[in-house]
Amino acid sequence: MPGGSDPEGAAAGAAPSGQDVPFSFSPEPTLEDIRRLQTEFAAERDWDQFHKPRNLLLALVGEVGELAELFQWKPDGGPGPLSWSEAERGALGEELSDVLIYLVALASRCHIDLPQAVLAKIETNRRHYPVHLARGSSCKYTELPHEDIPKAESLGPAPGAAECAPDPKGAEGTN
Repeated sequence: MPGGSDPEGAAAGAAPSGQDVPFSFSPEPTLEDIRRLQTEFAAERDWDQFHKPRNLLLALVGEVGELAELFQWKPDGGPGPLSWSEAERGALGEELSDVLIYLVALASRCHIDLPQAVLAKIETNRRHYPVHLARGSSCKYTELPHEDIPKAESLGPAPGAAECAPDPKGAEGTN
C-alpha cells in the first residue's frame, strides 16, 4: 500500500514474526495537502453545496461503519490485519482513507486546525492520564485513583491499574 513504510513486507500480506513491526507514515501528503486535494476534488464536481458539516459528519460515520465491517467476525488473536490478504489490506487502506478524507473535510469546513487540535488534545490527555496513574490501565481518567501516589520508576502497571472504580459523580466525557 502506498504511503507507508513497511520493512517487513506485511503490507503485501506476509505474516510478520511479531506484532511490533516497525512502521512510520510517509512525510507526504500532509494533512494540508489532503485538505487541498479534497477541496479541489469536490469543487471540480460542484459538491461543495453538499458538504455541510452535518453531511460530512454523517458520511464520516458511514465510512467508519464500512471500516468496522472489515473487522467484524475476524478473530481477536494473532497478528490481525498484518496477516490479512492483499485484497483485505487494500480494502482496509481504502476505508481508512475515506475516514481520513471526511475527517479532514469536516475539520476544514468547521475551521479546525486539525494538527494543532491534535497537539492540544494530546496535552490534555497527558494531564488526564499521568503515566504513574494510568500505566497498564484501561480506566477512563475519571476512574483513575487521584490520591497522591508517588510516580513509579518501574515500567509495571500503576497501583490499582487492574481495577476501575466508577466515578461517584457519574462524570461523562471523552478521553
